[in-house]
Amino acid sequence: MFSNWGPVYGPSGTQDYWRHFCQAMDFDIEIRIVDEGRPDIRDLVTVTEYGEGAVLDERGLVVTALRVDHPPVADCFALRFEHGRGSVVFSADTAFFPPLAGFARGADILVHEAMLEEGVERLVARTGNGARLREHLFASHSLAEEAGRIASDAGVRRLVLNHLIPADDPAIGEADWAAAVRKTWSGDLTIARDGLVVQLDGAKAARGEETA
Repeated sequence: MFSNWGPVYGPSGTQDYWRHFCQAMDFDIEIRIVDEGRPDIRDLVTVTEYGEGAVLDERGLVVTALRVDHPPVADCFALRFEHGRGSVVFSADTAFFPPLAGFARGADILVHEAMLEEGVERLVARTGNGARLREHLFASHSLAEEAGRIASDAGVRRLVLNHLIPADDPAIGEADWAAAVRKTWSGDLTIARDGLVVQLDGAKAARGEETA
């Protein structure tokens, strides 16, 4: 139960984040070591920080990173995971970023964030900081049709839309997301939701139905 948890990988600042967390939990950590015989959690985690380029190459798993465009955050990275004959790319939070297509070239699955413009307008209308929020969303995130453009240019096998903005608008359903992304993407499509599992071989998801 208490074997080494292994390494944690993250962008610049992850080590400080972990160190400050442990400092905040210092009393709890120390008392549980003495009173419950627990191991020191500070010894169970090693942090490796990465930038653009190679992240990991171990036991057949190769991970690479591409810095994407998500102001005001500078260290925001798309990640590509390759193992055997399978490859998955995660866009991370990003505005429309054409170099991502080259990074995702030929991947089995591209998981890309997506916004619906009409939904964003309703979202900001009911938000106290609506004007500033709208400015941020359009400067830092991608419309569904832009995600479709990246998938098309990359020639991926399947596009999965995630980090949906807005995610809680009752007037928006899967058909709305599909209609937007079909302007630029005609391939296999999945609209992500909590608990959904998408398999590399293109089989049906383990939980829920996929949108073809």
